[in-house]
Amino acid sequence: MNSLLISTSSLAPEFSLPTLSQSAANLSALLLGQERAVDAFKLHNAIAEQQLYLADFPGIDRHLMMRALMDTLAPMSAAYLVATRPIDKAIQFQWQNEQPLDNQGCIAEKNVTYRYLSGNIRRVDLLGRMVQSGNSSKYQAGALAQCHYLFICAESLWKRENLWDLVMQILTQKEYQISSTLSPIPLNCKIVLVGAGMIYSQVRSEDWQFQRHFTLLAELASEIDLTRYKESQYAAWLQAVAQSVDVTLEQSTLAPLFRYSARLTEHQRRLSLSMLDFAQLMAQAKAYRGKPSINASGIEYALSQANYRHNSSEEFSGQSFDDNFINLPTTGAMVGQINGLTVIDAIDYCYGEPARITASVHYGDGEVADIERKSELGGNIHAKGMMILSACLYRIFGRDAPLHLNANIVFEQSYQEIDGDSASLAEYCCLMSAIAEQPIIQSLAITGALDQFGNVQAIGGINEKIEGFFNLCERRGLTGEQGVIMPRSNILQLNLAPKVITAVGKGLFHIHAIEHMDEAVELLMQMPAGVADEDNDFPHDSLYGLVQERLDKLAGNGDEEIGIITRLLAKLGLFRR
Repeated sequence: MNSLLISTSSLAPEFSLPTLSQSAANLSALLLGQERAVDAFKLHNAIAEQQLYLADFPGIDRHLMMRALMDTLAPMSAAYLVATRPIDKAIQFQWQNEQPLDNQGCIAEKNVTYRYLSGNIRRVDLLGRMVQSGNSSKYQAGALAQCHYLFICAESLWKRENLWDLVMQILTQKEYQISSTLSPIPLNCKIVLVGAGMIYSQVRSEDWQFQRHFTLLAELASEIDLTRYKESQYAAWLQAVAQSVDVTLEQSTLAPLFRYSARLTEHQRRLSLSMLDFAQLMAQAKAYRGKPSINASGIEYALSQANYRHNSSEEFSGQSFDDNFINLPTTGAMVGQINGLTVIDAIDYCYGEPARITASVHYGDGEVADIERKSELGGNIHAKGMMILSACLYRIFGRDAPLHLNANIVFEQSYQEIDGDSASLAEYCCLMSAIAEQPIIQSLAITGALDQFGNVQAIGGINEKIEGFFNLCERRGLTGEQGVIMPRSNILQLNLAPKVITAVGKGLFHIHAIEHMDEAVELLMQMPAGVADEDNDFPHDSLYGLVQERLDKLAGNGDEEIGIITRLLAKLGLFRR
């Protein structure tokens, strides 16, 4: 069983941290991992007829990203909108790169590289307007005539249906008109819509004009994989973000920033590209320290204070456990009761919270009832996990004869909706304990999702779940017997708090990684699960042997031999329920 224990070296990511260069960060560093977007952006610049949709995510600083993308292009020369009047024709407008001659009327000058429009966008912001000056009128240029590139917030434009249609019309006609009395102005501006990928998918399916014009998609990556990139490249990215908020990083800041980044991605070999998260953290560390340069202690203090500002619900939850308002033992052993692990996920904060799961069994028709589902507190994914649990039970014990038991499984003292299949392993172990009447060690908590063959699959929120149970045990006093059982496939996501790693190193807390449900029941009930023989019978001194005996008694009204005969008749097809 010790082979299932995870070493401290696997509990958090390890990095080869580079030496920070104190030279000014380059904007190009912000494009780390954005090769797809850069390729689409350059293609957009080369093809006049195709426009670009830039799909970002909430952590992107749009202004910084736009600056970095524009920096990849060659310098753009000014363009001039001039008015010409052919013989016997009305005044016409055209763009030219040469500076207008004295006898040419310059209407507008395109000398701005790019602009970004968002929020309450108006028609005049795009097209401009005619302004009366004395007896004459003058054209006051809008964004389309002022800049070479126009970035527009897709969501803001989509909300203004008339403006959305206007932009699509301009792209179709390749010109726009200020008023009915003036000739149209040729379009001489590249348009980039910036928004969520979900908006792109929705609009592309609903608007054929959008599908026609916005043929290029640039998806921004939210993280990088350290198997493809170097830590030194990420350090340069961090410095570029720091420069945007006038912060200087000291060498010591890299370690906590890399750990924080890996925590955001929930992966030991991936790092986050969420500019806003890091910019806000660095600005807070700068404010706390009172200096433009920040060090490791400044970052760690800013993180702890951010946690303090958001963890009030976690503290109230912990107080309920400490006051025994919520019954959840972490010592001793009990039949049909197990400590599961859940995650409470709010908009701005998430934390782990252990949950007591219980199971009861009695004679019946083979139904494993999910009380959460029946009380309408269980979600669809949780219901799916319960069905898989039932499939595991029938695969092992119901192949030769029907099961004559009913079981009820519930999350005790839970009064909100529960969803997800990460408790299916805990519920299975609890059910085995209830059937076999074998006690489960309460000092261990467990999380994991099952498939129909009993394999333990990865789940979400592993760090929060482990830390949630550890914090409870720490407040009650670490005994050296407490610990967590988790899926082995989640090891790459481990990024635990230093105090948890220290406790594991001292043998005060244990983390077991398993691949199959049989390993879980053996850890929790301190006895072998058992291996079935050719007749699908388990040894009497194994857990599954005890389960099989109980099921036989239920099927044969207490007579084990009748249960064996029932299974034999079922094999021969002579027994029907």
